[in-house]
Amino acid sequence: MKNLQQMQQIMKQVQQIQEQLQKQLDELIVEASAGGGMVTVKMNGQKHLVGVRIDREVFESKDLDMLQDLVQAAVNEAARRVDEQMASRVGNLAGGLNLSGLT
Repeated sequence: MKNLQQMQQIMKQVQQIQEQLQKQLDELIVEASAGGGMVTVKMNGQKHLVGVRIDREVFESKDLDMLQDLVQAAVNEAARRVDEQMASRVGNLAGGLNLSGLT
């Protein structure tokens, strides 16, 4: 019976952690740039682009391949930053999980 109560408590903690993570995902915005700031993107915690800024000089150069490469690099970097932020937050939240008594 004691183990059942402990398991229920842990499940409650896990649910709270899930809710906190969802809230943090909804609020998270990261920014990444490429080409020394020639292309900058903003991405939310769901990995949806919420902003793109392209420097005028990229257009003036008329180098389509460079523009494509810069956008791709900025988007990939933003996605990596989202992953990094969420891994850090999961670790912080999971650290508060009380698993004593289950061993």
